[in-house]
Amino acid sequence: MSKSTTYNAQEVEEKWYSYWMKNNYFHSTPDEREPYTIVIPPPNVTGILHMGHMLNNTIQDVLIRRARLQGKNACWVPGTDHASIATEAKVVARLKEQGIDKNDLTREEFLKHAWDWTNEYGGVILEQLKKLGCSCDWDRTKFTLDDDMSEAVIKTFVDLHKKGLIYRGYRMVNWDPEAKTTLSDEEVEHVEQNGKLYHITYKIEGSDETLTVATTRPETILGDTAICINPNDPRFTHLKGKKAIVPICNRVIPIIEDEYVDLEFGTGCLKVTPAHDMNDKALGDKHNLEVIDIFNEDATLNSFGMHYEGKDRFVVRDEIAAELKALGCLPKVENHLNKVGVSERTKAVIEPRLSDQWFLKMDEMVKPALDAVLKNGDIKLYPKKIENTYRHWLENIRDWNVSRQLWWGQQIPAYYYGDAKEDFVVAATKEEALKLAQEKTGNNSLTPSDLRQDNDALDTWFSSWLWPISVFDGIRNPENEDFKYYYPTNDLVTGPDIIFFWVARMIFAGYEFKNEKPFENVYFTGIVRDQQGRKMSKSLGNSPDALKLIEDYSADAVRAGMMLLSSGAGNDLLFDESKLQQGKAFSNKIVNAYRLISGWEVSDSITQPESSKIALQWFDNKFQAAFAEMDDHFSKYRLSDALMTTYKLIWDDFCSWLLEMVKPGYQLPIDITTFNAVIEAFENSLKVLHPYMPFITEELWHQIADRSETEALIVNSYPDQKDVDTTILKDFEIAAEVISGIRTIRKDKNISFKDTIELKVLNNENTAARFDSVIAKMGNVSELEYVTEKVSGALSFRVNSNEYFIPMNGAVDVEAEIKKLTEELNYTQGFLKSVQKKLSNERFVNNAPEQVIISERKKEADALAKIETLQESLQGLQ
Repeated sequence: MSKSTTYNAQEVEEKWYSYWMKNNYFHSTPDEREPYTIVIPPPNVTGILHMGHMLNNTIQDVLIRRARLQGKNACWVPGTDHASIATEAKVVARLKEQGIDKNDLTREEFLKHAWDWTNEYGGVILEQLKKLGCSCDWDRTKFTLDDDMSEAVIKTFVDLHKKGLIYRGYRMVNWDPEAKTTLSDEEVEHVEQNGKLYHITYKIEGSDETLTVATTRPETILGDTAICINPNDPRFTHLKGKKAIVPICNRVIPIIEDEYVDLEFGTGCLKVTPAHDMNDKALGDKHNLEVIDIFNEDATLNSFGMHYEGKDRFVVRDEIAAELKALGCLPKVENHLNKVGVSERTKAVIEPRLSDQWFLKMDEMVKPALDAVLKNGDIKLYPKKIENTYRHWLENIRDWNVSRQLWWGQQIPAYYYGDAKEDFVVAATKEEALKLAQEKTGNNSLTPSDLRQDNDALDTWFSSWLWPISVFDGIRNPENEDFKYYYPTNDLVTGPDIIFFWVARMIFAGYEFKNEKPFENVYFTGIVRDQQGRKMSKSLGNSPDALKLIEDYSADAVRAGMMLLSSGAGNDLLFDESKLQQGKAFSNKIVNAYRLISGWEVSDSITQPESSKIALQWFDNKFQAAFAEMDDHFSKYRLSDALMTTYKLIWDDFCSWLLEMVKPGYQLPIDITTFNAVIEAFENSLKVLHPYMPFITEELWHQIADRSETEALIVNSYPDQKDVDTTILKDFEIAAEVISGIRTIRKDKNISFKDTIELKVLNNENTAARFDSVIAKMGNVSELEYVTEKVSGALSFRVNSNEYFIPMNGAVDVEAEIKKLTEELNYTQGFLKSVQKKLSNERFVNNAPEQVIISERKKEADALAKIETLQESLQGLQ
């Protein structure tokens, strides 16, 4: 690359991604090497790339590219999730725009529309991941509704039902009235909302007495079937055995007694609505209460809502409050802050609803998953603190509601042949179901037309909990070569928000179906937030266009920037575009470093200078120390720290020090020995940077030399690890301080770098003499001499206990320098006096915080040291 060539990131990225794809570098097949496997957290099939994806997939690609360079058989399986709720909602909305109501379509007709939508918009995100440089094995791309994947899901359901772990139950479930489906507990978010607490009076039958209840949901009084009091509450002894009358509907309901009622909460009287509250349902079952459901599936009121039938629950809330007030039944309304369950997908307020649903028993399934993480350490979570969250959920888990009132997804393989609740069989196909139904009923005249398949679909997570197994066909064909080679996988990288939805359930599945962990390590990323700490979202308009960022800064810069933003596993990160700018500046630094190197004239007829020889020995050891540090960071999943180590190695040690130490004089050639060693050092630096910034490293790798397909950087090998000579590193630190001291004096005294200087060294301890040739070159020192006593008429500085003198030789106005140093000495002595006055004040020392005292003592020590140096400098000039 000539010095005039500009680096066009877009061209470079397209060129090398095409090259990698053409040469099939991402593809993996089982062989004799150690496998390294990652399965992608499958994004929604119709999703688009956002900042969370950028962070998550950069981390995965860093891990997979590093594994390749380590010589492992790296396999990163990509794919997408059918996202039943989100996708079905989008398809329904599109149909609505076309004037089509889903309810007017058959299941088959609707699914055709859903597949059309998926084929039109699906997979875009996978193409976008390619722009980021993700090196997935695209030949292995899976979709959770692929035929083989669906077959695995259905087989799993059937097997679990045979084991008695899946059952059908009439339970209170979380109902999403917008998506019109049930949700699992994990799909419900609990958010604080400002609402109201309504105090409603109920008349006591046959008297003028009343009682008062407090509720946040006055509309549900139309479903009340009891009032409950605590039997130990003396305030309501007179109500025992009586009945109350529900306002508006005038239903007469019993007053029951139960210690469940909190004596301290509210009015002490509790309205019981078994159809619309989990706890009320438990009370209803216990006391054999009537259950009256007042809502339709879209949360409008049904016929039990009387004159409010057909109106939305929140509209009715206001209207019924007005009616109660008019009836004199609403003595008080208070503002009230309470937690409300909302759908994680649609954000609709959840409605507790009684329904026949399919459930998976969890009590036994969680045990090996708890042991794997918390007892025997088979699976490690990063950060470790997330184990507490994991433990709490698993120890308080409830059975998993796996059925959804949707069509987009795997249809539940249950077939009904009669009207009774138990008149069903579970089978993978209708043919198998018919045989089972005939056997169960003893009726061989049953035909396929007598069977009606359950209309519900399975929860999307019931597909994705099998992901690490099913992508290798481990459910259907457990003895296949791929599954035996790649499973269990190595690392999982995901967000903390799906630890229960997905991570824990994959662990359940691993032990339930294979008696083995699905992965060894789980790295939880933080959540990407804006500068105000808000989660990024379309509605807030605070989420940058991921592809635009790649276009503006380059994929390498975005990858590096996102990693520099990250402060470790599990920690949220505040997005800051300046970090992407830093990544871009780093790219420019590397390109410019190679431009400098490639612009040198190389000679094979000159010998290697001593300064270059020692400089290269130092960098070789510095590289090895940094390489070991990177390895340590990776072992602890501190990927950002590993990048920072790489960044400093290249920016500081290679560019700022090594190249300066070895570069030839103006218009002079460099010796070939040094040049070749610098190229090797640069190549090694590109290797360790490649997982983070794959495009620029591959580009420069091929500019250094013509490489064959088998020599591409992506499939090359990491450098060998060697022992580190720590003494040369310590010696260099001293030499660097000496060079810095010389540069400071040159700058302060306006001594041009073109002018040579002499350097005298009063040696009181190790001076790192092996770097003298480097000091001489970097400081433009004409003569470096060791002396046994201080040098008069010279400027001086200290490094540790060594003193360094630069004789003036007329380069500095001595009188002016004496005047300047005297003024600085007088000021510092005055400052010292004020500090010592404070420290001699017993009251101050006894009452001031310890940190303040430590700070003042440090000021005193610094001032004393500075005074000593100034006095010595003055003495040297006089």
